[in-house]
Amino acid sequence: MHQHLPRRPLWLCRVCAATWPCATARMLLRVEYGTDRVALSIYMASQLFDATADLLTLNPDPAPDPRALFDRFLAWTVQPSP
Repeated sequence: MHQHLPRRPLWLCRVCAATWPCATARMLLRVEYGTDRVALSIYMASQLFDATADLLTLNPDPAPDPRALFDRFLAWTVQPSP
C-alpha cells in the first residue's frame, strides 16, 4: 500500500493529490495510533502548525481559513471512526 504523505508546501497528498490528510491518510493514521487519540491529536497539531506556516507563505492574502485548517487537521481526530 502506498503511503499517503503530504507534499509540502502545498499540503496535498503525494499519492492521490487530495488535500492532506486525505481520507486514506486519516484511516491509516487511525490504524497507526490505534486507541491513543491524544497522541494522534498531538501529531496532527504539529502538522497543522507546519501547514499553517507553509500555506500562509504561499497565500498570504487571503490567508488560509483557521477554522477550515482546524477541521482538516484536528477535528476528525476526536470523531469516532466510520
